[in-house]
Amino acid sequence: MFQKEQQLIEDKIKDFATANDVALAELKWQPIPFSGEWGFATSFFQTAANEAKLGKGEKAPVPQKAQAIAEQVRAQIGSVEGISHIEAVKGYLNVYFKTSDYARRVVDEVLNAGTEFGRGQKKSETVMVEYAQPNTLHSFHIGHARNTILGEALARLVEFAGYKTIRASYPGDLGLGVITVLWIYERFYKGQEPAGVHERGQWLAKLYVEATALLEKKEVETAEETAKREEYDAERREVYHKWDAGDADVRELWRVTREWSLEELREILKMLDVKMDVWFYESEVDEPSKAIVDELIAKDIATDERPEGGAVIVKIDEKLGLTKEKYRTNVILRRDGTTLYLTKDLALAKEKFEKYHVDRSIYVVDVRQSMHLQQAFAILKLWGFPQAEKCYHLGYGFVSLPEGAMSARRGRVVLFKDVADEAVKRVLSVEAEKSADIPANEREKIASQIGLGALVYSMLSVDNNKDIVFDINEALAFDGRTGPYIQNAYVRANSILKRADTQTFKRSNVQTFNYELTKHEIELIEQISRFPQTVEQAANEYRPMVMAAYAYDLANSFHSFYHAVNVLQTDNENTKNARLRLVSAAKQTIENALRLLGIQAPDVM
Repeated sequence: MFQKEQQLIEDKIKDFATANDVALAELKWQPIPFSGEWGFATSFFQTAANEAKLGKGEKAPVPQKAQAIAEQVRAQIGSVEGISHIEAVKGYLNVYFKTSDYARRVVDEVLNAGTEFGRGQKKSETVMVEYAQPNTLHSFHIGHARNTILGEALARLVEFAGYKTIRASYPGDLGLGVITVLWIYERFYKGQEPAGVHERGQWLAKLYVEATALLEKKEVETAEETAKREEYDAERREVYHKWDAGDADVRELWRVTREWSLEELREILKMLDVKMDVWFYESEVDEPSKAIVDELIAKDIATDERPEGGAVIVKIDEKLGLTKEKYRTNVILRRDGTTLYLTKDLALAKEKFEKYHVDRSIYVVDVRQSMHLQQAFAILKLWGFPQAEKCYHLGYGFVSLPEGAMSARRGRVVLFKDVADEAVKRVLSVEAEKSADIPANEREKIASQIGLGALVYSMLSVDNNKDIVFDINEALAFDGRTGPYIQNAYVRANSILKRADTQTFKRSNVQTFNYELTKHEIELIEQISRFPQTVEQAANEYRPMVMAAYAYDLANSFHSFYHAVNVLQTDNENTKNARLRLVSAAKQTIENALRLLGIQAPDVM
């Protein structure tokens, strides 16, 4: 919001460097925390180091040279409109604003930009974020929710930062797990179909658990049990063989049951306000991946050891010229001609780069796949794709419950729909007591906003690399680092504005902050001013947690302001209007931060 002044000063610094043959380093500006005034600063230490390395100027320690350059630059700049004063201190150039001007401009910027406040300038690169991709013929559990929530928040952040963003899902619709459910359905449940989208998806998950129990070897089993288990396993493998051979009946059953899973997934994405742009499927890249193997052999990237009874492999470390083991040797085609996850990931990446012109590809996949994806990126680099350098694995830890870890095979999973329904139910019971004057349908909408907001924030407020022990009671708390606490700050701001005299408070009038600001006003203004920088940081570092932490800090500042500053009872009309504008700016910024996290802001709660 102060780009004009910053750019003017930066241009003057560059003119100084050119005129005096100074090896100017990149200027990196940082905000100066309030200490009587606001401002921004840049360092000349790297410039001084460049000068010393080139043997230019007087011989002196780098800190001393940096201070000398800062003083010379300050003298060159002179006065700048909108700037109160400029200082050269310990190798830094500190630029300060008049406090009342700074506060007014921060608030004006928010109110003029509205929902666009904080949006970054348009970038030249296209980013694809791949997430929300559970295996089909299973049901969407709380672990899948972490993946989806994390991916959607990141997609919103990079898009708001100015990148063209493509949301992509790559559900696993192949493999032994899928075939296992097809087998038990065909063997024991053929023709059955539960009513309801979520019921069908959840039923398939139960079939998987049942099939696993039938096929798994017990510690102690009779000869009869062993024979039966082996019979079942042979039947399952026959189903797999038929699918692979294109058997019409098996393929049709696979298509129908796959659609049951996808219907449930689409319903949950709708609940979370996630709209996918592209759907990839593992089954669709299986055949293209086999052609890629031939290409990699032809390019001498892969080695074909099938004539000796082996597989097709890529000796990644050797091909990259690495002397120490890093990526190891990987199989990309089994000796029986079947592909692996790695093979299909290469085919998928090729389509991303060539069809969708993706510059940055972000994979939201659990931390267990870290080595697998690093190997895929290394092979893409050997293959000659420059985008390989900008492929990124956003890993995340496991979600467990207070009572222990989850297991789809054992049936110990917590389904997201069950958790979401329970969260909304609990909020609704509280709202029914507190807000009896609100119509029932409106209370249901508010309960959904608060309940889902609590779930979403609980997944984003923890570092993505850390495991989460999900506790619904903690997530729904109205105090502390929770979604409801942040939403409540928005509601409080909204309530102040509703009570304000609309004839007195006019958003279009420019109100000044030429009175002594309280420490709570200063903190709130400072938090609001950090929002655009936080958007850039969270997007560039691929860390939604940065925005989640900011949203809490902003809400915390507003709650403190709300309790300490009496906005509506202020006698001075100008002060009252300035504070109302500050409340409006805070409300807008909280809303923008919540929206980037995928959380709705209720008007009342």
